[in-house]
Amino acid sequence: MERFDSKIVSDWRFEQDRELDFAQIYHPQPQPTSRPNGRDADRKSVTALAKEVLNVVIRKRRMERSEESCRSLTCPICSAPHLPKVATAMVKGEPIQFVLPAFPGKSPNLAKVLGPLPDMAEKQSLHFLNELCRKMGELYEPGAKILICSDGRVFNDLVEISDENITSYQKSLNQQIQELQLENISTFNLDDVGDTLIDDSSGSFAQLRQSLVAKYAQPLEALQERIRSAGRDIHGSEAQEAQRMYCGITRFLFEDALVPGQTRSRTSIQKSCRLRAYEVIRRSNAWSELIAENFPESIRLSIHPQSCGSRKLGIQLVGTNAWLTPWHGVAVQTRQGFTLMKRWEAESRNAHLVMDAEGKPSHYQLLDDNNDIYKGDDNEIKL
Repeated sequence: MERFDSKIVSDWRFEQDRELDFAQIYHPQPQPTSRPNGRDADRKSVTALAKEVLNVVIRKRRMERSEESCRSLTCPICSAPHLPKVATAMVKGEPIQFVLPAFPGKSPNLAKVLGPLPDMAEKQSLHFLNELCRKMGELYEPGAKILICSDGRVFNDLVEISDENITSYQKSLNQQIQELQLENISTFNLDDVGDTLIDDSSGSFAQLRQSLVAKYAQPLEALQERIRSAGRDIHGSEAQEAQRMYCGITRFLFEDALVPGQTRSRTSIQKSCRLRAYEVIRRSNAWSELIAENFPESIRLSIHPQSCGSRKLGIQLVGTNAWLTPWHGVAVQTRQGFTLMKRWEAESRNAHLVMDAEGKPSHYQLLDDNNDIYKGDDNEIKL
């Protein structure tokens, strides 16, 4: 793959933390000569390739329903926050780097998931992400890498997942990546930066979380005001995004709390979940700040739907459900491929439970109208 003169980056103002004038790129000014010089040709070549590579991800993005009209792959507003980082990597001849805060740990509610460890839902998601990188590599030889920044340790005490289950989940997720030989995927979690957050290497996980909040979190009152201001449009799209996340996390917390045998009233549970949702978001934002500090040249992916022009690219994992994730559901194999459902939903449709080679629950196969189980390829990935 051709490597381009790094001076071009300066010419285009592709440096980190500087505003890029996309009118200059999408609508270049006529040159005084009829034949562009070498640097102009390189500029157009890098720009065109960067857009083509970024479109591989944009085709699989998750958009807010309010943004249904913004489906064009050439939308300059959607590309603006990300295209400079793609082009910068290309000029350097390096892989394009993405970070994805995700894969925290399985929901504690067994009406939604099969258990505390990764299963076919995670396997399909990891396969998809690796395939996404491979597709980009077909266009740009150095390819792309996705760093999964597992955030379970950041807020597991708030979502009622034990530290032991988080450790087991993270270990099993890394085993899946290794066994499946997903060379474009790697992981990063709070444990990896423990020595930079606390002086005592024997410090507890609770101390890690406290130090993260102390160093990177915004005041709780400021977050609450931003979420509440969404209806007044004081803070614009950022407040609306925060409010959507607040509603989604509150719903997840409420669902996870409805475990068999619990005796609290629904009103009491809802009140508790609303309060905890603020702190989950506050810690998630703190984790995002730490990630941005450690990986400033990486493009930020998100499991949540995003609006046009967001600093994050919402990304699908399995199926097209806007909010359901592998750690809040189960993988269900149908004639159309894999999708995600909550466990109770799969079982209510008479789906057949499939065990893995070790005899552990893996996923479901959905009975068709003739009561025949779809016998598909367990490694089926559609991109």
